[in-house]
Amino acid sequence: MSNNRGRGLQANALGTFDTVVMAVAGSAPAYSLAATTAVLVGAVGLASPAALLYCAIPMLGIALAFSYLGRIDVNAGASYSWVGRTLHPFLGFISGWALVISTTIFMVAGSLPAGSMTLAVFDEDLADNTALSTLVGAGWFLVMLLVVLGGARLTVRAQLVMSGVELVILALFAVLALLHADNARAFDWSWLGFGHFDGVTGFASGALIAAFYYWGWDVTSNLSEETRNSRRTTGLAGLIGVGIVFLLFEVFTIAVNVILSSKQIQDNDANVLAVLGAEVWPGWGGKLLIVAVMLSTIATLETTLIQVTRSLFAMGRDRTMPAALGRVHRRWNTPWVAIAVVGVVALGMFVAANSLGTVGEILSDAISAIGLQIAVYYGLTGIAVVVAYRRMLLKSVSNFVLGGVWPLFGALFMFWIFVESLSELSTSAITIGIGGLAVGLIPMLWYWRQGSDYYRPAKLDAAEAVEADYVPAGRVGTRSDTDSLVHEGLPTDF
Repeated sequence: MSNNRGRGLQANALGTFDTVVMAVAGSAPAYSLAATTAVLVGAVGLASPAALLYCAIPMLGIALAFSYLGRIDVNAGASYSWVGRTLHPFLGFISGWALVISTTIFMVAGSLPAGSMTLAVFDEDLADNTALSTLVGAGWFLVMLLVVLGGARLTVRAQLVMSGVELVILALFAVLALLHADNARAFDWSWLGFGHFDGVTGFASGALIAAFYYWGWDVTSNLSEETRNSRRTTGLAGLIGVGIVFLLFEVFTIAVNVILSSKQIQDNDANVLAVLGAEVWPGWGGKLLIVAVMLSTIATLETTLIQVTRSLFAMGRDRTMPAALGRVHRRWNTPWVAIAVVGVVALGMFVAANSLGTVGEILSDAISAIGLQIAVYYGLTGIAVVVAYRRMLLKSVSNFVLGGVWPLFGALFMFWIFVESLSELSTSAITIGIGGLAVGLIPMLWYWRQGSDYYRPAKLDAAEAVEADYVPAGRVGTRSDTDSLVHEGLPTDF
């Protein structure tokens, strides 16, 4: 079972509901609101709801790209496989590497708040201690590492509990915020317009941060080899996930604009949500939302671990990274070598991050750097779907709009905010973002010279793709037999 040819991931472990939960958890609504709202407000002020609204439209285009590509190529590497087989293997590798680097940076950016939120439940003052937050966050990270190692079913059970409690608390506070009477300012429809942005560059920097809010729903595509009827399920779950978190993000950023003063937001840059909770429900409110953020952060650590380990698994299987990364555990059917490597690297980064500064400072640079990397692999995937479906786009209006125009708009938007925001970002954010991508050129060129088959791909063309799921080796069945079965021997459809 421990081989490098794609066998071993646990087929049919997840259903539709499971994957929707994973998509929502991947975007981490409570964590994104708590950790990123102050960064977003700092960049665009009262235009926060507008930045999230205008980023949601192209983001849906990218979700459509993942949905359409997932129908014709089931691969744990997702955009790494799709971009490599449509545009160029070098671009495919950079897509996969962008995800690997952004998720690895997030291990630190996510674990620090997990630690500080856990401490804040017991003592507010302890939450400001970076060293202690790092230690507790690393503890949570190791727990999630073991859960992910234990298999897809264990992972989704843990996710149902954490995300279920988180979403109930957020829904309760969304209602309480709407009923809240003591407001810092009155609601203004202009918050959803372009008037509050500081020019085009200001809009781009806000959109880049908004991209980080949404990022993570595409974990469903990395789980495609472990999902029932994955050609339909993973893409649909991603679209539903984006829709749900969009509504939550809009409600809460509008509530922050209405209820909190600029000073309150600035003074609580590492967790705006706790302050909002204390305002709408004095006493218990802050604590409950801290619990929601803590659960959300731990939950998204889990989905991020899935994304990075499944991507590294696909790369190891294709021998574009060390082949050992493609090994699967005999009992748990998980890529245990990739999980172990990610664990060691992330723990090393925790130690390094501890010497960099406060939780708020680390988050600000990390979020901007991750935003650049997200823009790269989302943008390339948006282009890839247009190329893969080029011969199918004129066959129906839905193909033309949903598989062509909208994803293309999403891709162009991602590349535009990447370029525009460079002039606004700090040197450290650009160094982390661009430097992290540049490091990927080393393994890419090394394994290209080694002659990996990934660099001689079978082109992905929707017009030629077989519209049926895999049939396990040695078995021939009817369409009903094959809807949810994964081939034991091949990593893709060809």
